[in-house]
Amino acid sequence: MTTSTDLWPGRVRAAFGEPAVVDEGFGPIQVDVPADQWVAAVTLARDGLGCRFFDFLSAVDEGLDEGRFRVVCHVAAHRRDGVQHLVLRTLVTDTVASVAHVYAGARWHERETAEMFGVVFTSPEGEALSLDGLLLPEGFEGHPLRKDFVLASRVAKPWPGAKEPGESGDGAHDSPGRRRTRPPGVPEEWGDG
Repeated sequence: MTTSTDLWPGRVRAAFGEPAVVDEGFGPIQVDVPADQWVAAVTLARDGLGCRFFDFLSAVDEGLDEGRFRVVCHVAAHRRDGVQHLVLRTLVTDTVASVAHVYAGARWHERETAEMFGVVFTSPEGEALSLDGLLLPEGFEGHPLRKDFVLASRVAKPWPGAKEPGESGDGAHDSPGRRRTRPPGVPEEWGDG
């Protein structure tokens, strides 16, 4: 007879316990952990659940006051009966401990997350790591995947295929156009969009 802890969701619940929140919804099981237990949770996934395959680490800008960024790590355990997936998540303001000593492949992902979101990764001693950029040109200012980053290209160049009423050019539906709206995040002093 199979007990609940023999199945993957039961094993995950038994391994993490409180204060982690385990969600078995659609897709991989997701485990939300407090930021101060981030490294311990990732280590537990590797050593306690056999998740030896590191897939990715990234962040999502939640824009919340109590935790702006949700750092997300996807790992997997390869078994005879298939692959068991696990998504670990934590909510941070702007700083989180590095897990590169747990999964060596995480360093590249931490560099990308630091560059694109401005999340600061710290060493086990608590010192901020100096992570070189990967994708943006040298001298680029800002973090383009943050919600508060202004996309200047929305003002400089119209989006392809986006037409306002009266702009079709075929004469059939031309009517006085309405005021064009300004894309989100574009300051008013940049023109009328």
